[in-house]
Amino acid sequence: MRKYELMTIYPVEDDKFKAGTDLLRSDLAAFGAEIEKEEPFGDRDLTYEINKLRRGRFVLFHISANPSKIAEMDVKFKLNTNLLRYLFVLKDEQEA
Repeated sequence: MRKYELMTIYPVEDDKFKAGTDLLRSDLAAFGAEIEKEEPFGDRDLTYEINKLRRGRFVLFHISANPSKIAEMDVKFKLNTNLLRYLFVLKDEQEA
């Protein structure tokens, strides 16, 4: 298991945000990833328009996951319509 940071952006509407985060958590659990920490970053203006939206709600997840499952998670996350954007970043061994 390696440690990753997963930055996610959701719509600011509460129902879409809750549905998106719930689905993301269940997808992570299905792939055997463990959420170590969840940091909400709040609502922010987007640099460019995504799906005709100018604002998004940002959440940073610190996770432990099997590196071979990251590509599979990527495919699954693309099906989550309430997840506007996401980015996996591998943490350095010194940071972890």
